[in-house]
Amino acid sequence: MASLLACGWEPLKYECRQGTPRLTGKIDDPAWQKAAWTADFVDIEGDRQPKPHFRTRAKMLWDETYFYVAAEMEEPNVWATLTEHDSVIFQDNDFEVFLDPEGVAARYFEFEVNALNTTWDLYLERAYRDSGSADNSWESEALSKVFVDGTLNDPSQKDRGWSVEIAFPWGPLRQNAPSEGDVWRVNFSRVEWDVHPGTMKKIEGKPERNWVWSPQGVSDMHQPEMWGVVRFSD
Repeated sequence: MASLLACGWEPLKYECRQGTPRLTGKIDDPAWQKAAWTADFVDIEGDRQPKPHFRTRAKMLWDETYFYVAAEMEEPNVWATLTEHDSVIFQDNDFEVFLDPEGVAARYFEFEVNALNTTWDLYLERAYRDSGSADNSWESEALSKVFVDGTLNDPSQKDRGWSVEIAFPWGPLRQNAPSEGDVWRVNFSRVEWDVHPGTMKKIEGKPERNWVWSPQGVSDMHQPEMWGVVRFSD
């Protein structure tokens, strides 16, 4: 983290426009045409690690009721095993959302989802590095839809990938709908495990890969000051 900041690096920025998409998981509702794609995701540590070998990118929208996030993930073998809400979803390949509405690098929210649309949401009063602990009782009340472009959990078939759309209601995030010009800190992470060819079995002893929108500089998503800057626009 220190090396990125020392080099004059700044978190990525995104203008979040208004729109109300219908959620199907496919990211094909006309409302999404108002939203730009983020830059392709990079390794969590930034340029010190190789570029991801599968593409990931995201979009954002908002209206008076929800904050919308959509993500598209290239993946030739779409698999997922966890089916119980609030499981540790990153034990599967997943997509993760981190939200800091106050932009103060504390009091933030995390949401994870796998290709089975199993979710985990949690709240942190402060980051783990500051002796924070996760409150798993917190519920985002988010709506999510997943679309698999291929065949889920069939390693004999080559897939194109999967996508997800999420609608976060403002209330559980302890904020009313934002006003024009409000700024949040937001980041996204994709966890990708290496599996044995032709299987869904993870390679023992090989750590997961973390591909993110705004790089952290270290292998730790819980560095909120490194998250992207999202400005709400009408």
